[in-house]
Amino acid sequence: MIALLMAATLSAAGFIVVYAIDRIGSQTQLLGLALALCLVFLAAALTIVGQRLVVTEDNEEDYPPPGHPEAQQDLVQIVEESGSRITRKRLLTAAGGTAATALGAAIVTPALSLGPWLDTSSLKHSPWRRGLRLIGSDGLPLFADHVAVGTFYTAFPEHANRDDLASSVVVVRLPTADLRLPAERRAWAPQGILAYSKICTHAGCAIALYRKPTFAPEQPRPALVCPCHYSTFDPARGGKVLFGPAGRPLPQLPLTIGNDGIVRAAGDFSGPVGPSWSSVRRGRAT
Repeated sequence: MIALLMAATLSAAGFIVVYAIDRIGSQTQLLGLALALCLVFLAAALTIVGQRLVVTEDNEEDYPPPGHPEAQQDLVQIVEESGSRITRKRLLTAAGGTAATALGAAIVTPALSLGPWLDTSSLKHSPWRRGLRLIGSDGLPLFADHVAVGTFYTAFPEHANRDDLASSVVVVRLPTADLRLPAERRAWAPQGILAYSKICTHAGCAIALYRKPTFAPEQPRPALVCPCHYSTFDPARGGKVLFGPAGRPLPQLPLTIGNDGIVRAAGDFSGPVGPSWSSVRRGRAT
């Protein structure tokens, strides 16, 4: 049982280590595995406690009258002085307390990401830099001539980790006459090509739908749609929220077209990528 409690302690400690080192691959799976093992080991230990240590018999018998109280007192004193301080009960109590403390620390650890105790700057990291080529899902550079109106593309920065939250962007093309971008972004959409973060600003799902009107005069204009909660964003107006629970626009990536015709980033996003929480209704990511 002590071995199970120690295993639970090590599993909880492993959860904290994996959480603290964000460079570990398959981090989400490892976090789930560590926490699951901790709970399994703890449950097994408690099961053994219930089966072997909890007294279930109820025998009643009167204690015999003390024959020699002074001799018994001397015997108790000898046992207390000669016995080991590390008793089985104390060892079990210490192992159980350690396992419970480690599990509690593992549960509290994710909350530390709210700061300021842990460094949260990595949450705002973006791999996009000026001049990076946009690479399509097929691994090939994205040429401006290949970006068609009414089509939805996914792209990544060249030589970057595609698992990075800020890596993926959605690319669409609109007629330049339809664009209503903020004044400071009017040069961000060469030839009507626009790129936005693929991560919804509501709950972090992937923007995977593109609403293209079949009958343009009657139906709503093109929009990027998150399939999780149907937050809808207007690509012609800087990713403005048209519908749904998202509290702020999609971050836009400025683009440029190189002499080779390849679409490149002209800088970093217009804002932090991903969902925001405490200040979401004020339109500012935290």
